[in-house]
Amino acid sequence: MSRQSDIAFWSKRSRGVAAALLLGAATGAGGAAWALSAPAPAAPISVVPTNPQPGFSQLVNRVKPAVVEITTLSVGDADSDADSQSQLQKMPTLPEPFRDMLPHDFRGQGGNPSAERRALGSGFIIDPAGYIVTNNHVVDGAHTVSVTLTDGMKYRAKVIGRDSKTDLALLKINAGHILPYVAFGNSDNAHEGDWVLAVGNPYGLGGTVTAGIISAHGRNINEGPYDDFLQIDAPINPGNSGGPLFNQTGQVVGIDTAIYSPSGGSVGIGFAIPSNVAKSIVSQLRDHGMVARGWLGVQMQPLTPSLAKAVGLPNDQGVLVDSVTDDSPAARAQLRQGDVITAYDGKPIHNTRDLAMAVAETPSGKSAAMTIWRDSHSRPVNVIIGTQEAKTRVSAASDGTAVKPVGMALEPLTPDMRNQYGIASNVGGALVGNVTSGGNAEDSGVQAGDVIERVGGQAVHSPDEVANAIHAAERQNKQAVSLLVMRDGVPSYLGLKLQA
Repeated sequence: MSRQSDIAFWSKRSRGVAAALLLGAATGAGGAAWALSAPAPAAPISVVPTNPQPGFSQLVNRVKPAVVEITTLSVGDADSDADSQSQLQKMPTLPEPFRDMLPHDFRGQGGNPSAERRALGSGFIIDPAGYIVTNNHVVDGAHTVSVTLTDGMKYRAKVIGRDSKTDLALLKINAGHILPYVAFGNSDNAHEGDWVLAVGNPYGLGGTVTAGIISAHGRNINEGPYDDFLQIDAPINPGNSGGPLFNQTGQVVGIDTAIYSPSGGSVGIGFAIPSNVAKSIVSQLRDHGMVARGWLGVQMQPLTPSLAKAVGLPNDQGVLVDSVTDDSPAARAQLRQGDVITAYDGKPIHNTRDLAMAVAETPSGKSAAMTIWRDSHSRPVNVIIGTQEAKTRVSAASDGTAVKPVGMALEPLTPDMRNQYGIASNVGGALVGNVTSGGNAEDSGVQAGDVIERVGGQAVHSPDEVANAIHAAERQNKQAVSLLVMRDGVPSYLGLKLQA
């Protein structure tokens, strides 16, 4: 057959096929001619799989009742609009060129940024009495925290304690009955490639379940001094913050915290705090309301290859001591500026994070064996680890600076306190050491770690000045007095309720 014949043949055939298809489409919509001329369709096949595809439904049914939605209210200045904005608690994302690590809220269009704001996050119950774990950035700055269970019941939550350095917080609700709960697992046994489930409240869509694998361990995303994140590809989004990451046995191996995203949504790179980091933090928050970390008392920097050659080391594994704090554990162990710490408590030190985490996890009073490099020689050094918080903490109740009527205790801003809480030298005032449960200070949104800079518009510089200003307002029979507080480097006003 010639080429022109071939073309004619296929052209005719194509028109025939097209006509058949069009006819089928037309008569399929109700035409009888095609139905009468076509053979009767076969009955649908009912497929009953003998080996169903394995999934996570049974695991989800077990763990989902222990996952909660968290709603927070934060207040701007006193002149804000009465109507609140509904916002989603955004997960921190990685630094520029995408986004910074700060937990900004999603803002409504046309709303007043100083109005009362509502934010949403996630959490999970770890004790049938109502203890709940979440991220610090979910509740930071909130004066009201509420928890909604999977059965729809909503409860007011109390913040038991917060730790900004690991971005963890512990809440408590009183439900009046035993609650479903989940347990921490061993994140060291969570291997790359293992399946994990994330359950949470992304974009306010409560009870959302996503699955993925662990992509990597030990990620440092410059969130804080103790970064040691699990990287996961299970989709997590704003609102997942504080939610649990489960292994296949239903144990919590991580707390969903941050995402890497150019758009604000999931691109398959998320980060979770390992459960082995969270366990000790949550335990301390429950017992003491704060975290006491081991303290060495050195400023350090990474050991670069050029610095290693300069001090005569064959490799760049270790940290260089920049300075030693006076009267610190390091000073008492006779560490010097220029020493290189190469091992701590029997484990090699590769970088500054290794040393920071190792010291932080060491109980106060324990003797730790270190190896240092000095004068081209390696030598052992024993150091008794201290606790910076215990060393610098001053009881306001013992020196008469407690403000008992409103339920908070104050401490002076010493240099050590500034270093401990990251308070700038130009910030004045008094530090809130602790807040009494159920007191006016707690109800007004005051939190431990706040720095009170002004009371009723008057600048204050010490616990005594704060106490005197509050007592003066009470004597004037004021129902409330304004406080200018600095919290995590951000100033804001609170209205402190006063007793009659």
